Amino acid sequence: MHQPTPIPEGSCSALGLLFRQLRDAMWARMERELAAAGHDLTFSQYIAIKKLAVGTASVTDLARAADLNPGAMTRLLDKLEARGLLVRVADPSDRRALHIHLTAAGRKLWSEVDQCGRRVRERALRGMDETTRSLLNGLLEQVRDNLLSTD
Repeated sequence: MHQPTPIPEGSCSALGLLFRQLRDAMWARMERELAAAGHDLTFSQYIAIKKLAVGTASVTDLARAADLNPGAMTRLLDKLEARGLLVRVADPSDRRALHIHLTAAGRKLWSEVDQCGRRVRERALRGMDETTRSLLNGLLEQVRDNLLSTD
């Protein structure tokens, strides 16, 4: 089995690079998985659909989740709406706000592409038992929380 190259202590840039490479590899693998399954979706579109599968979200929430600016997210939503996968409905109590929902076609698509995400996640965690997977997840959450902490 390939042994990972150790990251020198105090090498934040190496750790940051590793996180970036991991993110990029996950995104690239997901786009290949979606294409292989016959789904014409980018990873950012997948993220938007995934977030909407659990409820409504604002353009800002979706943009943040997909790591896009709000203008780019609006264009992405235009494409998904044109395909009949989502609708944007004005908030009756605030005309400036929109509620974005998946349509029945969007929910059906989600049930299919969710399997692609599960396959990518399993590939990423291949060779790890449940204890190791849980430890990895906990460590990554700790790193995230440490960086987001305001103290």
